[in-house]
Amino acid sequence: MPDTSRRAFLRVASGATAGMASWVALGRAPAFAQKRELTFFSWNHFVPASDDELRKQAEAFSKLANCTVRVDTVAHLQMPAKLAAEAQSQSGHDMFRSAGADPFLYENQLANIDDVVEKVGKQGGGWYSFAAEMMRTKSGWKGVPWFWVSFPGTYNMAHFKKAGLEHPKTWDELLHHGKLLKKQGNPVGIPISHCSDAHSTYWSVAWSFGAKVIEADGKTPAVNSDKTERVVEWYKELYKDAMEPEVLSWDDAGNNRFILSGKGSWIHNPVSPYNAALANKQPIADDINHHNSPAGPAGAHSAPPILGMSIWKFSKNIELAKEFIQFLFRKENFDAWIVASNAFNHPPLKNLADHPIWARNPKFAMLPKEAEFAHPRGWPAKPSDAVQRIDDNYILADMVAKAVNGMPTRRAMAWAEEQVANALKGQLKVG
Repeated sequence: MPDTSRRAFLRVASGATAGMASWVALGRAPAFAQKRELTFFSWNHFVPASDDELRKQAEAFSKLANCTVRVDTVAHLQMPAKLAAEAQSQSGHDMFRSAGADPFLYENQLANIDDVVEKVGKQGGGWYSFAAEMMRTKSGWKGVPWFWVSFPGTYNMAHFKKAGLEHPKTWDELLHHGKLLKKQGNPVGIPISHCSDAHSTYWSVAWSFGAKVIEADGKTPAVNSDKTERVVEWYKELYKDAMEPEVLSWDDAGNNRFILSGKGSWIHNPVSPYNAALANKQPIADDINHHNSPAGPAGAHSAPPILGMSIWKFSKNIELAKEFIQFLFRKENFDAWIVASNAFNHPPLKNLADHPIWARNPKFAMLPKEAEFAHPRGWPAKPSDAVQRIDDNYILADMVAKAVNGMPTRRAMAWAEEQVANALKGQLKVG
């Protein structure tokens, strides 16, 4: 070996030896020998078996992609603050379960996933528009619609039968029936509190009465109106004559506990209470049933929770996260996830919606129909960061709470109008 080549070899060899020594000293393998770790931040699902299935699929993908997928979950009401902290620090998880208009709220901090949405959407027969609208911003797709949750009326058939009543088909019928049921000792319940169920119900009721929160232009507050006044007066009468004060402090499990206690007769809620009764072998499961969300003078409208998956722009595993999303949307995986949730998780893809689980149980048969009158929150305005600020700051629930606690309706609406205006200007803090 020529002398210059020998010297070069020795330099490389000594450098490699020093490098190996540093790996040993640090107690870790070199980077190229380490497995990639993908981190996914999600909620504690209301049907725990769904989280079990998600982690099972994450483990399967880990083996397939020679990586590690870590799924971290917290109570869903903690997520807005934690997401805001990750966005501010530009660190944390690679991807997260988005809710509502999160993709608009964090639009500039999220990776574009147009390629994934197009590919998965084409394979699945296209997206439901109400779900897709929550993920597609002016700068591209900042989330992929993952699932939506139908929001039917959930009621105790035994209580309604005792009162000689059918389930309510309109919100006015609910008010009428609720008064009779409360006198019977079986009140109805809608949360007027800081929980996400309060959002789903308020938007649904408001639209059914023809009320809006934002004009279609997406810039003008519309909450202070005669139609909103009718909505608030309806809430006030329902609260006084058909509900109990506990609805002012409910969390998202409050209405579940209410119906499962045997006292409550009706709630506006997904199928999670029924699933819990089945899982725990509670006899009340036989009495619980569901019907489509009530209609109003302006027709039937629903504001179901729309959940997605988004990837932070600061993630070092963007491509791996995209692969994981596509893996979760494989038909066999998504079908298994629907089954694990016992019909709680609804697919945003049309080809996945025809699942036998809804035909197998008559109490689930009407759930897919909810997609026919669902809208993204903010409608008739397009989804926006302002819509998410309105929800995250509980403006609508607080407006109703002020009114049922004695504030004049017009004054409560004027307060809400000011808050909505601030949300549209981006002046409300989130989290």
